Amino acid sequence: MGLRDEHLAEGESVVMRLRTHRKVLLKPVAWIVVLAAIAVAAWIVAPMFGLPSWAPLFATAAAVLLVIAATIPPYLKWVTTTYVITNQRVSLRTGILTHTGRDIPLYRINDVTFEKQLSDRLFGCGTLVISDGSDREGMVLDDVPDVEQVQRTLQDLVRRSDPRDN
Repeated sequence: MGLRDEHLAEGESVVMRLRTHRKVLLKPVAWIVVLAAIAVAAWIVAPMFGLPSWAPLFATAAAVLLVIAATIPPYLKWVTTTYVITNQRVSLRTGILTHTGRDIPLYRINDVTFEKQLSDRLFGCGTLVISDGSDREGMVLDDVPDVEQVQRTLQDLVRRSDPRDN
């Protein structure tokens, strides 16, 4: 998904194409490990306690269903969420079944800030908040890789797009 080249205006070029940091996939991977351990434990423990032969099968089936429920939605959200910065706008595209997009023209942006929690600092990412002075809430780009560099690049583009500077 994302902003494709055929959706760019005349003279518009892509400066950065970004996806949320892969750290968002750590929790689903942890779920896979934990639920796999539970399924293996069920196969080991069931004979010790004289449980019926279908008990480990039931535990394994439940673990598989929980793995699917805990991993597929975050993965699909990660795959379908993109941030595109062009020489004219910032674009957020997201959605699995319902596609949502929001664009802010660079000349409307009046504030670009970033936030980095401890986990963000460990993984080298952060949240970028872009305000455009309208009544709408600012555009929040979560888990942006190398968020400080993206902020500097965006501020430079905003400064160059300011009609007062031209």
